[in-house]
Amino acid sequence: MKKVIIDGSSLTLKEFIQVCREDYKVELSEEARQNIIESRKKVDRFVESGKTIYGITTGFGKFSDVNITQEEAVLLQKNLIITHAVGAGNPLDRDAVRGMMLLRANTHAKGFSGIRLSTVETMIEMLNKGIHPVIPEKGSLGASGDLAPLAHMVLPLIGLGKAEYMGEVISGEEAMKKAGIKPVELVSKEGLALINGTQAMTSVGALTIYDGINLAKLADVSAALTFEAMNGITTALDERAHLVRPHKGQLTTAANMLRILEGSEMTTEQGDIRVQDAYSLRCTPQIHGASKDALNYIEERVNIEMNSVTDNPIIFEETGISGGNFHGQPMALSFDFMSIALAELANVSERRLERLVNPALSGLPAFLVENGGLNSGFMIVQYSAAALVSENKVLAHPSSVDSIPSSANQEDHVSMGTIGARKAREIMKNARRVIAMEMMCACQAIDLRGKKKLGTATEIAYNMLRSKVEKLEEDRELFEDINKCEELLISEEMLSEIERAVSLEM
Repeated sequence: MKKVIIDGSSLTLKEFIQVCREDYKVELSEEARQNIIESRKKVDRFVESGKTIYGITTGFGKFSDVNITQEEAVLLQKNLIITHAVGAGNPLDRDAVRGMMLLRANTHAKGFSGIRLSTVETMIEMLNKGIHPVIPEKGSLGASGDLAPLAHMVLPLIGLGKAEYMGEVISGEEAMKKAGIKPVELVSKEGLALINGTQAMTSVGALTIYDGINLAKLADVSAALTFEAMNGITTALDERAHLVRPHKGQLTTAANMLRILEGSEMTTEQGDIRVQDAYSLRCTPQIHGASKDALNYIEERVNIEMNSVTDNPIIFEETGISGGNFHGQPMALSFDFMSIALAELANVSERRLERLVNPALSGLPAFLVENGGLNSGFMIVQYSAAALVSENKVLAHPSSVDSIPSSANQEDHVSMGTIGARKAREIMKNARRVIAMEMMCACQAIDLRGKKKLGTATEIAYNMLRSKVEKLEEDRELFEDINKCEELLISEEMLSEIERAVSLEM
């Protein structure tokens, strides 16, 4: 059985994707089980002693100075969930919901949350049986954790809210009944342990960084196809030029491009046709490389956050410390950076696309079609790409520079990290569409130029694209062609095939 064992410390991005998109089963390690049991014992001692600890024997937020009796604790936890489930907007995608459930279980596995083992195991059982809470995408400030999204995640666990089960959206109560899972009655600390954390932003961000890294590699392939379509000068990729400015991403991009183009008969050397190319070709290592350096940094932040305690209070031997690990600022800044990095991949791709369709720049038939005038060819493909990159420029405005006070000014600085993660995901989707468009246009330009032997990897990409989309001889509906090209990128089919032949680095 395909499964991932979680212990709170070693979850990888690959394992995260396996659970979110390939439905791998999840299981707690034996050490994690013991950690959770011991942590709960500490909370029980605190409750019995009457010790004042935030969220365990007090109310929440501004109500932290209101003491709660042991008898009121159960109602307090239920009230916490139902009053915090006030999200807005469309439901999060299935993979993001699965990611939230996985990450929440993983943070509990470290043993600092004070939640019962049975509660964690029930949530994992929901994940393994495919009960996916309906979670509105909006409504989190990204500090005090992702309160609203996580509260919606918890509702079906306690037999409330809505969930998707077996492809149908039904009540949480009905979903649990159909799956044969008994809902949980939360006890002291458990409500807070389930909703105080950064799992919504981290789930969306982790999915985006995974897709973004793949896209950065595919952007190198796309640029290489345009190199061939434009008889680009590979001298600019010479390792010597990059060793004297040794940014890692720049070096790996130049090396990637040379491997991708190895053996091509459609590229040129400096002086063969012209002395130098425009920046969108010549500076590909510098532009793509800067985005890769950013994405590598963000991946490190995501790996840390996936295996962190973002609870409040954090349960230690003698007390619970009310700190600020729920604050999303470390991820908020990272996801804003990711937005910029991904937007730039699209920006330069659109500029290369423009060079392909513009006869003054390409030396090819206008808009890459014969009998222009009667045929418009790929004219409006560039319009669509331009619209997407312009939208990205608006979306790339940082969320993390904004803050607004909440809970009667007790929570007076927030991260907006969840908004940042969602915007980065939208930018990634737009960027992927633009790169698919560039690939499609580059293949058309290669055909019009008179296709010769392509590079090791560009030949693979060209053949895969041509197996889905024929050369354009006269105008036809193009949106389906673009969809087919984009699907090769989304499915990872193209990247997997290319990486079997050529090593692509970040």
